Amino acid sequence: MPPNLQKTFRASWFPASSITRTGPSFLPFLYPQQRSASILSSLSDNAGAYHRKIRRGRGPSSGKGKTSGRGQKGQKARGKVPRGFNGGQTTEEVYHGVRGFENQFSIELKPLNLEKVQTWVDQGRLNPSQPITIRELAKSRCVSQVEDGIKLLAKGSEKVTSPLHIVASRASASAIAAVEAAGGSVTTRYYTPQSIKRIIKGKTDPIHSLQSQIAIPVEERGERKEYPVRLPDPTSRKDIEYYRDPAHRGYLSHHLEEGQGPSLFFKTPGVGKSVARKTRSKSASATVNRIW
Repeated sequence: MPPNLQKTFRASWFPASSITRTGPSFLPFLYPQQRSASILSSLSDNAGAYHRKIRRGRGPSSGKGKTSGRGQKGQKARGKVPRGFNGGQTTEEVYHGVRGFENQFSIELKPLNLEKVQTWVDQGRLNPSQPITIRELAKSRCVSQVEDGIKLLAKGSEKVTSPLHIVASRASASAIAAVEAAGGSVTTRYYTPQSIKRIIKGKTDPIHSLQSQIAIPVEERGERKEYPVRLPDPTSRKDIEYYRDPAHRGYLSHHLEEGQGPSLFFKTPGVGKSVARKTRSKSASATVNRIW
């Protein structure tokens, strides 16, 4: 709207007598500030958002003169080279192509042998009267750079003499048998890379979570400590089935009923509701299907 029309309309809306009565304090609201159209010609982006175009071949003082930054002679100085070009012979993409794939669901477990754990106990670096978790193993330097968890292996199992109570991510069957033969126990529970970092820093309980009912016979040291962040439980079917299996000494095995298997998909034979099927006798079916 042109400025002269705005003044005309405002003057008709608010007579001069009413403006004088309202006082000078209301004048800024009645006549808001108007910007000139010349502001459009001075708009610019932030400093450094745009760069000047490099002028090549305009003298040696610019640093891009004569050869324009391409060097002397050769294929790259005279023209463009396609990506992966290997002088006309078979390209590297054909000779050494990418084969296979990267499994996004794979996890890297840190191996831990029983002989190393027993050595740390003999040296007094681990306390066998308390549960041996990721926190104790990391602080004692028994393992380092734990990413997705720890797997307990049975190398040197004949050297195990102390009753050890170990909580790890995974454990082999021979390692479980060796620890339990010495009077100890093995418990496997679920960890995430983020929870492992919090456990080492002392911000998360290394054993207990909402679904866990882990009972380890150790010396009592007062009440259980409260942590700011709780330990997560598995959500994928593969992890849930592993930690529900009593053979793996999973911490979720208490959810299974007697005779029930750890699988969430396949039903255990003989467990569940049995539906009685109605069967006809052979004589009745023969009578019905008889033509005459």
